[in-house]
Amino acid sequence: MAFSAVFLALSLAAQAPQQGVVPAGTGNPYQRAGQIPARIVDFRTEPASIQAGQAVTIYWATENQDGITIEPDIGNLFQARGSRQIYPPATTTYKLTVKGPAGQILTREVTVTVTGTAPSSAVRMPADLNQIPHMPDGKPNLTGVYNGIFPGTFFPGGPAMNSAGLPGPRETKPVLKAGAEKFKVVRGATDTGLSSDCMPLGVPQSLYAPYQWQIVQGIDRVVILYEYPQVFRVIPTTGAPHEAGQDLDPAWMGHSVGRWEGDTLVVDTIGFNDKTELPGGFRHTEALHVVERFRRTSATTLEYEATIDDPNVFEKPWVVHRNFPLRPDLEKVGEFVCENNRDYRPLFGNSK
Repeated sequence: MAFSAVFLALSLAAQAPQQGVVPAGTGNPYQRAGQIPARIVDFRTEPASIQAGQAVTIYWATENQDGITIEPDIGNLFQARGSRQIYPPATTTYKLTVKGPAGQILTREVTVTVTGTAPSSAVRMPADLNQIPHMPDGKPNLTGVYNGIFPGTFFPGGPAMNSAGLPGPRETKPVLKAGAEKFKVVRGATDTGLSSDCMPLGVPQSLYAPYQWQIVQGIDRVVILYEYPQVFRVIPTTGAPHEAGQDLDPAWMGHSVGRWEGDTLVVDTIGFNDKTELPGGFRHTEALHVVERFRRTSATTLEYEATIDDPNVFEKPWVVHRNFPLRPDLEKVGEFVCENNRDYRPLFGNSK
């Protein structure tokens, strides 16, 4: 073969699509990553056939997904890969639906045979997925791990990271008082940001972090655990008010008391220090007063509303309104160890 013919053959081979290779797309790396199609890697059950009353484990594995559901019985999932033990009462076909970029939808089915039963055509959802759980005293049970308020989206032009990143209809904007412009945060070129010193973020700013947070509810108190930066609040829910004339030591997370108004937990917090920031980049004084309302609107959604007031800073109270998705795949928040990003340059004299 002549040299030119060999060169042409090699060039055509290099241009031909290779099996299993996904086109890179266009734009910057984040934009290209957002264009990679979703894929179902695995969807199966073990065993595939059981006796009535026995358990079966369903396995799924996906890639580049924007959302996953398995019906019936399981519902929305947050893990790209995982497993779940189920007890199908009759022969059941389970359908995995995966959402990908640009409206992509993938499905796959698997059938579990229950000996001696006819195939089930009803779409069943277990009580813990379609009913709001309650405590022994009848109060809604808010216990669970929830996503934080992730800002924006991972990919330019892509979907929001989760529903908590989208303001609710009652959310409003803060308005500074005349002369209070100094409370607006303006970061300089060397400012390392809000969370670089590992200090608590305050209320409600602790929710504005790409980490989960958790509610643990008891009969007479609620504990809120924030994965970042591993801080907590213990809130009595007996309805007792703040003690009149109580001299509270200023605290990063303030001092909270709670009460129930119907199915809504109302948490009133005062006694803050002035070292934290508020959503939108505002500082505050020790007069900060935050009233939070937690209400479970479904088995998988927690509605949150915080009314923020500091008469030294703002013209009037303003509102944060969000819906936090439950993370049923998580039983607890993770351990987070924060290391202070200290500027060591002053320790070395004039060294750069």
